[in-house]
Amino acid sequence: MSGERIARNANKAFSSLKVLTNKQRSEALKQIHDSLKSQKESILKANQLDLENAIKNHVSESLIKRLDLSNPGKFDTMLEGILDVADLPDPLGKVTLAKKLDDELDLYRITSPIGVLLIIFESRPEVIANITALAIKSGNSAILKGGKESYQTFKIMSDIVNATLATKTDVPSDAVQLIQSREDVSDLLDQDKYIDLVIPRGSNELVRSIKANTKIPVLGHADGICSIYVDSNFDIGKAKRIIVDSKTNYPAGCNAVEQLLINKHICLKDVEELLNALIENKVTIHITPELKKFLGNCNNNNNNNNIDEQYVKETEADSFDKEYLSLDISVGLVDDVQEAIDHINHHSSKHTECIITENEDVANRFLKSVDSAGVYWNASTRFADGFRYGFGTEVGISTNKIHARGPVGLEGLTSYQYQLKGNGHVVGEYKGGGGNKSFLHKDII
Repeated sequence: MSGERIARNANKAFSSLKVLTNKQRSEALKQIHDSLKSQKESILKANQLDLENAIKNHVSESLIKRLDLSNPGKFDTMLEGILDVADLPDPLGKVTLAKKLDDELDLYRITSPIGVLLIIFESRPEVIANITALAIKSGNSAILKGGKESYQTFKIMSDIVNATLATKTDVPSDAVQLIQSREDVSDLLDQDKYIDLVIPRGSNELVRSIKANTKIPVLGHADGICSIYVDSNFDIGKAKRIIVDSKTNYPAGCNAVEQLLINKHICLKDVEELLNALIENKVTIHITPELKKFLGNCNNNNNNNNIDEQYVKETEADSFDKEYLSLDISVGLVDDVQEAIDHINHHSSKHTECIITENEDVANRFLKSVDSAGVYWNASTRFADGFRYGFGTEVGISTNKIHARGPVGLEGLTSYQYQLKGNGHVVGEYKGGGGNKSFLHKDII
């Protein structure tokens, strides 16, 4: 089937999907959840084939981790996300503005779905469940194109979803199309007449290639270069917990920390303790020459907790512009919070950054000054996730500044339209500006 026909069918299905009730859309999600759950064993068996092929083809370790659905709790978390989305309030039809422009002439701004979404992803088979849930709940049609790494998993999950929609729900069968072919996606990227938003989920190369080859708006991020700054006034217990969790909880995640900035006025012993907390978890630290000299002074003082040199490397020219997606981290010293802010705004990918400090004024300065989608105070960067934000799940994390930013859940998949309700009104007879004639409406959010 051609890309144009796929996109046209999705657009036609959108017209029917968006008028379904919240109950109909939510019930469809519960049916999908039950079908996937009943086929867990078959899905994991297909996933094992993908993993074996990935290893045979020397796919990167970070992609293999993203591909693996057998990790403890990953499959069940995916299913839980579907039900969480089903139970969320209806995002459509909410009145966000209401104005009386004239007698019997009322203006409303109403939340509405975006239209047709094209999601292109590598590895990450759970994206099928995430996007399907969010798209249906928000009244959007979705076209999902998976990568070759997850082909077997994608095929069985897409067959289950397609069969469930066709036989057990009121959702049009073309509202969610799971494209299994290995053909190039360029034909779909040309369908700006029918497709309203592209969401890439995958490598830097994938995202940049899509942005360069389509006229359709693209939502997402190319890199996840997240940073943590440890201020001079800090709690070392909190710092170690946050830094270690941010790096080691899931190193292949886009919200894992990749660079650590330490205030140079922190005592040598505490700096060494922070670094050893990472090394104890087998994290390789890539340190600047300044920090190397700093640690040399520490070791010369015969401290008992010397750094294990096998986990220490020197930084290279691009070390602070690199997304490792592994147990590696770039570490440097800064003079104060302003230098940390300047460094982050220059080097980060505007994904998620954190400050560790007990000084509220310094924290607020950091929160207001760092130009990223997520800015945290004393919390792991791994919290940058739609599931943890209470969105049920997410379609991805956006570093865009227009429309949606950060973890994108239901709200990020809605837009709005203006509805004007009159009684024979014409502009030729209209004398007022209308702007000051606001009125309250019980449904305004």
